[in-house]
Amino acid sequence: GVTMSGKAPAKKGAPRDKKVKVKKEQPGAFTLKDVPAADFIAAMAEHLKKGNKMRLPKWVDLVKTGKFKELAPYNPNWYYIRAASMVRKVYLRPGTGVGAFKKVYGGPQRNGSQPSHFETSSGSIARHILKQLQHLGFVEHIKTGKGRRVTHTGQKWCDTIAGNVARKNAAAAAAAAPAPAPAPAPAATPAAN
Repeated sequence: GVTMSGKAPAKKGAPRDKKVKVKKEQPGAFTLKDVPAADFIAAMAEHLKKGNKMRLPKWVDLVKTGKFKELAPYNPNWYYIRAASMVRKVYLRPGTGVGAFKKVYGGPQRNGSQPSHFETSSGSIARHILKQLQHLGFVEHIKTGKGRRVTHTGQKWCDTIAGNVARKNAAAAAAAAPAPAPAPAPAATPAAN
C-alpha cells in the first residue's frame, strides 16, 4: 500500500534514512586572527612573563634594539612584548626567519642634515628570541626551507590566549553598551464626546 505522503511504507529490517549531522562551529572557538593585534600581544607577553620559562639575556637592560636607535627600550618588559609579537608574526606567516624580523623591526636611520635611510634592527635579539621560543616549543625550524613555523603546541597556546582576549573584549563591550531605554508609554487620548 501507499501512504498519504505517496511513499511506500518502510519494510521491517530495511535501513532507515539517516539524519545528516551538521557540524556546528563551536561558539567559543577563536583564533589569533579574530582578535586585535595589540590586545593579543599584551596578553601573550603577560603569559610569557608569568610562565617564567624564558631566560632573559644578561644584556636585556643595556642593549639597543637596532643601530638606528639612540637608547635602550624604556619598558622593562620589552623582551616579552617583542617575543609575543614574533610568535604572532610566525603564526600568521610561516617561514619567517631572522632576516625578515630584522626588516620588520627596522626603522629610519637619521643622518643629521642628510636624508634618512632604512636600517635593519638587531639580528641577535631576533635570533635569541626565536631560540627561546623554540626551547619553549612554540616554534620550530622548517625542515625543507628557511625560517620558522608555529608548532601544534604553539598554535594551541596562541588560540587559547586569543579566545581569552576575545571573551574579555566581548564582556567589556557588553558592559560598556548602554542599556536600551524602555519604550515610553503611549499618551492617553481624551475620549471623544
